[in-house]
Amino acid sequence: MRGVCSIVSAFCLLALSSVHATDLEKEKRWAEQVVDSLLDGEAIYLDDGRSEFLAIETASADAASRKAVVVMHGTGVHPNWPTVVQPLRVGLTESGWHTLAIQMPVLANEAEHAQYAAIYDWVPGRLDAAIAYLRGKGFDKVVLVAHSQGSTMTAFYLSGAHQPVEGFVAVGMSGGIPGGPMDTLSQLPGLKLPVLDLYGSEDLPEVVASAADRASQAAKAGADYTQQRVAGADHFFDGEETELLDAVNAWLNQRF
Repeated sequence: MRGVCSIVSAFCLLALSSVHATDLEKEKRWAEQVVDSLLDGEAIYLDDGRSEFLAIETASADAASRKAVVVMHGTGVHPNWPTVVQPLRVGLTESGWHTLAIQMPVLANEAEHAQYAAIYDWVPGRLDAAIAYLRGKGFDKVVLVAHSQGSTMTAFYLSGAHQPVEGFVAVGMSGGIPGGPMDTLSQLPGLKLPVLDLYGSEDLPEVVASAADRASQAAKAGADYTQQRVAGADHFFDGEETELLDAVNAWLNQRF
């Protein structure tokens, strides 16, 4: 009987650990698809202390530039996602930024948005590895640029112990989910760096509805916080890629 209990306990622990882990098999499938179809940039692998993960490094058009951005995607996708992520990781290189788009933790396709809270402890290792990689290559200005849930993950990272960075651009960021790692509204007052909160007038309801609260929370810290709404843009800036790049570039150029 004791042996049976041990087997059951081990199985339960294994199941529990898988629930609280990024879906590495899905990441592997995404990586294979991305690497096979990559047209701009170079696929590399970084180590977050738990596993290797895919990143796409794209050199700046200005070889002498010492400025870099880490680009992060939204829920469940990959670092060459065609909306927001790919336009930013490639487009920003034309204005002097070296880019590193990284694979964020993901869950299976059927996972609910709120279930992602269980794997937020995978976020710091990935961002630490990306920032350390860029610092090691001599980039003295590093800005985090993230879309959708990638923005929520980045706010979580910046609200705790983290590697120093110079700024944060959040595209399509919502107020998050209260009371846990996805509680962006409670984290915003603790962000002690320049922030651009960029969203579309036709964005997701939770993004548009929380805009005033995000601005109010950020104001509590008296931080360098800018909120900008792009008229006509949806959550993925479909057809508004130029406006997306122009807005991000204008903010980056003003500060860096």
